[in-house]
Amino acid sequence: MQIPHFPEANHPLVKSLFHQSDQELLTLFQQHPDTGKYFTAIFCRYSPIVYTLIRHSARSPVQADYLFALTWRHIYYELRGLDLNSPQVNQEPLTLQNWLINMTAFCINEIQLPPTEAIHYSLKATSPALWCYVEQALEQLPAVLRFVVLMAQTFRWSETRIAAYLQAEGENLTPVDVANFLQEGYRMLEDKLPGDIRAIYLGEDLVQS
Repeated sequence: MQIPHFPEANHPLVKSLFHQSDQELLTLFQQHPDTGKYFTAIFCRYSPIVYTLIRHSARSPVQADYLFALTWRHIYYELRGLDLNSPQVNQEPLTLQNWLINMTAFCINEIQLPPTEAIHYSLKATSPALWCYVEQALEQLPAVLRFVVLMAQTFRWSETRIAAYLQAEGENLTPVDVANFLQEGYRMLEDKLPGDIRAIYLGEDLVQS
């Protein structure tokens, strides 16, 4: 089994956090929700363990990659409220690694995966860490813009097909309108990504840390 390598691990913003403890990274992640590098550092540190656990349980590499991404999305939202110092039933101290293993096991057992042919996610194209922030940004777009971007990017629908679907739903839009919406959607989507995420994944210069 080959564990995927994620280039963002070599980005200076992420490498600068390698000396931070798990608790420090978690605290920084929780205190700075508009900054993406702390979650990205946690992802890079623990993705090999999570991927290994998932790969042994999935039926196909495509399903494993998709479950891996879904698991990190679940982890992303659950991390917001995680307290490693909360009392444990067995009185053993909770570590981030143990918590991540437990979350991975939960996702393996609870998430129902679609058939391989129905999965449109590519691990090589989109890192799970980036996916979390893109999804968060998508949620902030107006409904029509979000729909247009999702159909174009996820299902590769043409502007003509998107316009036809929206016309059937009562939206009076032409393919040209859809093309304009797409450009506006991409612009807004990028604008709503944290600045350090744009620097790490899109190669932009970071104005401020």
